[in-house]
Amino acid sequence: MRTYHALPAALLAALALTACDNGTGTQDEGAARPGPAATASTTPAADTPATESTGRGTTGASGTADSGGTSGGSNGGGSGPATGKTTGTSGGKATGKTGGETGGKGAPARVFCHGGNTTVTARPVPRPLNHLLITVENTGSKPCDLTYHPVLRFDAMQWAPRPVADSKPQAVTTLAPGEKGYAGVSLSAADGSGEAGTTGRRLTVGFQGRTPNSDGGPTAIPALPARGVYYDSTLAVTYWLRDMDDALSY
Repeated sequence: MRTYHALPAALLAALALTACDNGTGTQDEGAARPGPAATASTTPAADTPATESTGRGTTGASGTADSGGTSGGSNGGGSGPATGKTTGTSGGKATGKTGGETGGKGAPARVFCHGGNTTVTARPVPRPLNHLLITVENTGSKPCDLTYHPVLRFDAMQWAPRPVADSKPQAVTTLAPGEKGYAGVSLSAADGSGEAGTTGRRLTVGFQGRTPNSDGGPTAIPALPARGVYYDSTLAVTYWLRDMDDALSY
């Protein structure tokens, strides 16, 4: 029996974007053709990056605090009134942007990996049979997080390839500038037990944000072979992983 997963509206809209929304994502080699339906529901991966807050820490004997009104400072006796903003922390300053960046003073800010700050490729591999390897290289200037698993859409799919639960890593896959991450795609059942087999000629790769099914940024459209790739109802994808062999082991 086929198991299809309904697509969240936000992800469906994101994957419907054209190549102009894909930053550095690579164009495919042929015109898109209509086909079965597309993109993914997700299960939470490991730890996800927290959005950053901005605020000033407490200082000196004046006793002002910017963290919900905590009186006193980290460097003084804190006898003054407590006045503060809800996003402060005592004894320091954390700066960042909401919606993707993490890291505080002295640590490089991290962002989410997406089609605008990475190069994405997709290529069939000889082993294991009926598998596709998706490779993401961080081409930006900051470390980026590959959260959960890629959201895949062949042509105009409206059902979601399932994630391989056993491939879930213990921590989010973070790529330093120049590093690569991987996801393996099992395209079809080797024993022919899959249903509704068809050939996909255009692949859209979507990225998730801090929470499952959230929009992590621009999609990417890596080139597929001119003949396309065959897939059926057993189509499945791994979580983002740091090791290519691990990605191809499911």
